[in-house]
Amino acid sequence: MSTLVTLLADGLVAVLLVATIVTSVRLSRRIAQMKADEAAFRRTIGDLMAASTTAERSIAGLRAAIDECDRTLAERLESAGHCAAAIADQVAAGEGVIARIGAIVGEARGSGRPPSAPQPAASPAVLPAASPDPFEGQHSERLGAAAAAARAMTERALQRVRSRAA
Repeated sequence: MSTLVTLLADGLVAVLLVATIVTSVRLSRRIAQMKADEAAFRRTIGDLMAASTTAERSIAGLRAAIDECDRTLAERLESAGHCAAAIADQVAAGEGVIARIGAIVGEARGSGRPPSAPQPAASPAVLPAASPDPFEGQHSERLGAAAAAARAMTERALQRVRSRAA
């Protein structure tokens, strides 16, 4: 019986050795797979670092473009402000011209005598050259109607002056 126990003990040790060898082989494969995953992970980290560097350079370029756009926009807004002021001055001068023409026509109608020469305005109005549509823009209909009315009044006043002088 002692040989049987020894034989059973040796068989148990052999089974345990086989189990240990199988477990060692599995662990060896897992370690090799983890090392391969580690190498892939390192490559991924390197790619991410390169992408972040590219993104930082792109952000710097975008900031420079935004600064340039901001400067350009400020310059254009300033220019638009100057143009708006110039247009406002021209509109005021045009209203003064229309008021003077209205006064001349009113004087010619009321007195029955030729109107006196109009006095020059404080700031002379610069009239644009005749073109098919000299009044383009936001208030083109109003300006066109005012200009047509002023031309009509001027022509009627000139006709009255000529007919009375003849």
